Amino acid sequence: MVLPPGFKSDKPNQACKLLRSLYGLRQASRQWNVKLTRALQAAGFKQSSADPSLFTKAKDDAFLALLIYVDDILVAGTSPSQIQSLKQMLDDAFKIKDLGTLNYFLGIEALRTPSGLHLCQRKYILDILAENGFLDSKPSNTPCVTGQKLTNYEGNLLAKPEVYRKLVGKLLYLTHTRPDISYSVQQLSQFVDKPRDSHLTAAHRVLRYLKRSPGKGLFFPSTSQIKLQGFSDSDWASCAETRKSITSFCIYLGDSLISWKTKKQATISRSSSEAEYRALASTVCEVQWLVYLLADLQITITESIPIFCDNKSAIAIGENHVFHERTKHIEIDCHVVRQKVCEGLIKLMAVSTLQQTADGFTKALPKILFDNFHDKLGIRDIHAPAYGGVMKQ
Repeated sequence: MVLPPGFKSDKPNQACKLLRSLYGLRQASRQWNVKLTRALQAAGFKQSSADPSLFTKAKDDAFLALLIYVDDILVAGTSPSQIQSLKQMLDDAFKIKDLGTLNYFLGIEALRTPSGLHLCQRKYILDILAENGFLDSKPSNTPCVTGQKLTNYEGNLLAKPEVYRKLVGKLLYLTHTRPDISYSVQQLSQFVDKPRDSHLTAAHRVLRYLKRSPGKGLFFPSTSQIKLQGFSDSDWASCAETRKSITSFCIYLGDSLISWKTKKQATISRSSSEAEYRALASTVCEVQWLVYLLADLQITITESIPIFCDNKSAIAIGENHVFHERTKHIEIDCHVVRQKVCEGLIKLMAVSTLQQTADGFTKALPKILFDNFHDKLGIRDIHAPAYGGVMKQ
């Protein structure tokens, strides 16, 4: 810091005492979060232990929820009068700017209709296409070539790797509303340190897929049931270089997809059953977290949550305590599956590979199977003529 002009003091070695947090300082965002949290807690709000950015308040049959991202706040509630009181309290304390009904938040477009809530990132996608020169490109039916295996050695190193890194970073953020490209982006993100032209070509394939329908996004129907169910899957030793497997899962609340993941496992699995069991462990942990989060939203899950897996051996390991020879080398934390089965939180169910929704998060599917996978995700294009919209490229 620089002393203000005209400041004079006869005492040497004086220090300035910071009375306010300034933008640009390392502690600015932390101090802002502390002050906002104290103000909300003083107003009767409770900070969620499952998600610290969520604050809830229940009073007299009314319920309020706040979701905070730095200084951007989403407010939802059952009482308009209490929402107005909350906004007045925040305005008195911080001088807020009320933007009205939710329609655009952090690059995500939201549209509420009597049938439900639609979230998409159409403008974000069009900006990516324009930046990379793909607005007039030929659309692709799938985000990646079936059976394609990217490696660290095929192709030439890019002269400007920052172009690839920037593109992959934007595609990662896009997966918040486009789970259909999650597997492709997971594959691309493994090569950001030393990208090659083959990796950039694969990334361009994703752009051509997005060009086909930039207005697609997640749809959350208003009539959906409050019932959790999950799908867990794994692709054993799919990485040609490390022989590690891929963990994937997707979890639904009623008919709405609310959580999904595709990630390379940290260790090598000795069998497909072990790889599936590790994927089940990740799914169970996510389900447990969602149960805690729903409890903060005044929603109690009383029934056992079904988790569908297409590997009967993995289900047997999760339900049977006698499989010592097969499981003694597996880490203890993976056996959280058995614990939650015994507690009644989850119920393991067998499902065929063709009906396994999470299969599309583990591998590149051909067009027919990919279209089936796409339909199960609940993705809609609200800008398409079929939904009353008009496509504008």
